[in-house]
Amino acid sequence: MPGPATPSLERSPAAPPDGDGRKIIHVDMDAFYASVEQRDAPALRGRPVAVGGSRQRGVVAAASYEARRFGVRSAMSSMAAVRRCPDLVFVPPRFDVYKAVSGQIRAVFARYTALIEPLSLDEAYLDVTDAGGPGSATRIAEEIRAAIRAETGLTASAGVSYNKFLAKLASDHRKPDGLTVIPPGRGEAFVAALAIDRFHGVGPVTAARMRALGIATGADLRARSAEALDAAFGKAGRYYYWAARGVDHRPVKPDRPRKSSGSETTFPQDLTTEAELVAGLAPAVAAVWRHCEASGLRGRTVTLKVKYADFRQITRSRTGPDLLSSQDVLAATGRDLLRGLFPLRAGVRLIGLTVSGFETPPAAEPRQLTLSL
Repeated sequence: MPGPATPSLERSPAAPPDGDGRKIIHVDMDAFYASVEQRDAPALRGRPVAVGGSRQRGVVAAASYEARRFGVRSAMSSMAAVRRCPDLVFVPPRFDVYKAVSGQIRAVFARYTALIEPLSLDEAYLDVTDAGGPGSATRIAEEIRAAIRAETGLTASAGVSYNKFLAKLASDHRKPDGLTVIPPGRGEAFVAALAIDRFHGVGPVTAARMRALGIATGADLRARSAEALDAAFGKAGRYYYWAARGVDHRPVKPDRPRKSSGSETTFPQDLTTEAELVAGLAPAVAAVWRHCEASGLRGRTVTLKVKYADFRQITRSRTGPDLLSSQDVLAATGRDLLRGLFPLRAGVRLIGLTVSGFETPPAAEPRQLTLSL
């Protein structure tokens, strides 16, 4: 899987370290998909649970904390997960249920602020700067966590701080069911003690590069100059420079527009013929187009993802001059990309499709009526 995207925190080296008086909360549900399944099926409580796939095939979409103790993680193949945890229980995902619960959680957030930036179904930033007086952000976070537990039966962890970067670090600090506050003046010290791979935006590959350079903690990172980090990591270097100092001036952006929509399917048996692959693509086409219709957005770029039986993965993309106009056009583009894979190097275990470059299509021109005189 690709590493996490690196946020941009660029500011001049004279940027103030403690933000501008903002109060930011990051709320992150605990093992969300797996916790919903354990809530709805009492027999699963206390047992290691994986959402997704099956014991023989597929990929873990989410793992309960009981499963994580064995090293089971999301995006791990089902077979690898079973090797680590032979008693692992697999349950199929129920995304309609997760979305409904996410709506309940979002309604709780809206009682306190309109400045809500969802990151996924199970986490969001909230700007509560104007929601109360001193200490109010911590109180609001406590109330939100209590309301979520009472109304959904689930637990959430929260981080409270003066910027998004620190709030997200804080929410992960005492998981599960934890609350951590990083007040002004404490951010740099909090970051200094963290291992470098705990930084949002530092994936496994980058963490390995940093350790090779002698950077293992936030303190090590802070000891490097902006110029040295720019030279080593390009545009991301300036982000790392400010992150090591606990600085982040990004605002909470309500209802961020989605830039893409994708869906993928892992199959119980490998697909080997063109007819099988075309049939296997159909659910992804339908799911992506449902989002396009619901959002009113259209894209120009179609990306096909294929994972072979040996787990080698490839992608193929096509960008057209016009926005996709219908589900049939999307399906035809996907089929064309599939045909470019033949002859197959191996059987196919997974097919995914993504549409990106979303825009709102122009309004249709009114038709000119011609009157016979």
